[in-house]
Amino acid sequence: MQTFSGVGVAPGRVLGPVRQMPKPVQEPSAQLSRAANIPADVTVESQGQRIKDAAKAVQAELRARAATASGEGKEVLEATALMAADPMLVKSAIRLLSPEAPGGARTAERAIWEAAATVADSLKALGGYMAERVADVLDVRARIVSELRGLPAPGIPASDVPFILAAEDLAPADTATLDPAKVIALITSSGGPQSHTAILARALGLPAIVAAPGVDEIRDGTEVYLDGAAGTITVDPGEELRLAAKAWANQASTIAAFSGSNVMADGFRVPLLANVGTGADAVKAADAGAEGVGLLRTEFCFLDRDDEPTVEEQIAAYGAVFAAFPGKKVVVRTLDAGADKPLPFLTNADEPNPALGVRGYRTDLTSPGVLERQLAAIAAAEINNQAEVWVMAPMISTAEEAAHFAALCSAAGLKTPGVMVEVPSAALTAASVLREVSFASLGTNDLTQYAMAADRQLGPLAALNDPWQPAVLQLVKLTADGAAAASAGGTARPVGVCGEAAADPALAVVLVGLGVATLSMSARALAAVSAVLATVTVAQAQQLATAALAAPSASAARKAVRAQLPILDELGL
Repeated sequence: MQTFSGVGVAPGRVLGPVRQMPKPVQEPSAQLSRAANIPADVTVESQGQRIKDAAKAVQAELRARAATASGEGKEVLEATALMAADPMLVKSAIRLLSPEAPGGARTAERAIWEAAATVADSLKALGGYMAERVADVLDVRARIVSELRGLPAPGIPASDVPFILAAEDLAPADTATLDPAKVIALITSSGGPQSHTAILARALGLPAIVAAPGVDEIRDGTEVYLDGAAGTITVDPGEELRLAAKAWANQASTIAAFSGSNVMADGFRVPLLANVGTGADAVKAADAGAEGVGLLRTEFCFLDRDDEPTVEEQIAAYGAVFAAFPGKKVVVRTLDAGADKPLPFLTNADEPNPALGVRGYRTDLTSPGVLERQLAAIAAAEINNQAEVWVMAPMISTAEEAAHFAALCSAAGLKTPGVMVEVPSAALTAASVLREVSFASLGTNDLTQYAMAADRQLGPLAALNDPWQPAVLQLVKLTADGAAAASAGGTARPVGVCGEAAADPALAVVLVGLGVATLSMSARALAAVSAVLATVTVAQAQQLATAALAAPSASAARKAVRAQLPILDELGL
């Protein structure tokens, strides 16, 4: 039996045949791009129009797919659609059609290939979030070249039987529309624990392993066993692993649906909330028993457009979410634009280091008014509904910024302002920051990335970019301790977690032990997290948190905690 090891990003024990993603679109020949080989009746204008038409066709196809998707998938598809017809990409390609271009004229296919490569290299050089967009650019390039050739766009392979999808990595536009009825698990040789593949796998409830070198070379049809929690893939498994997969399938179907009230073994309540992006997401989360919304991503209202949405448009969008949770808490994150989510009317695409640049709350410095109009829309939507609306700003770094955001909320008539703790400085000074607002929510994805100085998309850094890192857990504890200090003798200032860490049942126990009051996750994760929390007391959670903090590494912390939670193996988690 051959075994591959990677980073488990979504639990599950699955047995099935491997199907490899089709190899990338073949590079157009540079030899055929010479001016002498281009027919005389093929003009620069006609080829330029072909490129424009192909880009628009790809954009339309991605938008059509976005219209039938929801949540993370919808956001990814809309962002990729924007890139498909990016004026900079199209104009750069058209310039390469001219005989005066360096190296001579190119065919349309070669021109878009080279132009996209230049854009990708520029983004890669910027690093951080902009480097994460390289996969999107190359995906768009492949789609445009396929359109120019009159061939089907690259995508998920067809199969008559359910299969485990293997690839070097998956393009966001593909992972966004996976059919869980056919694709039963995901394995990639690159990527990281916070890549699009990982995030969407968790949202779809698919067992997944990333950063497992060599899995993209497993022969099509080979039967493998995947353990998403352990991060292992075994080729041609023996009877013991086959029985483990069968047992997991039986146990997975017996995890009770979430009751809508999460209670630990000693009766202590830790509300389980949902991360949502649209009204449709909110309805599904409510149906799954979510006790409220811990993260409303408002970007969905701003993506796929060149101008700021009107206040009226925003009121309707937010109101659709609020309506799904009457009388319950809905935490709204104000626009988290910038870095990997550039908006033409708000952000500067030429920033040298956008991950550390003007993003989130900071856009109010360069584009004042957008945030205030958004807060006004949130307040108006609250008036029209019965949800208990809390509002938080992303990328808050100082107490001064927290105070300014609280003042903006007050001016808009919003009573419960808060901050996201993603920047280590906010965790280190949590007591001062929390004295200015009513609550905090830990965005563990970004907090981990910034604390460990590790790009969350890079497979080689996957071990660093792990929320189990003791340094990250220390920042969580500092935030909870700071909130307790800020609450002393006054109103409680709760700390929640809305990052992907909350969806890990074992880590959820640790987070509660560190002092986290609420957990927010994809609706699919609610039942598993609740099932595990129901087996431990707060005192036990605190003991496990202490053990994790004392561990020398992320893997050691995870191992120490899992060893004391037998329920995880019983449920295949």
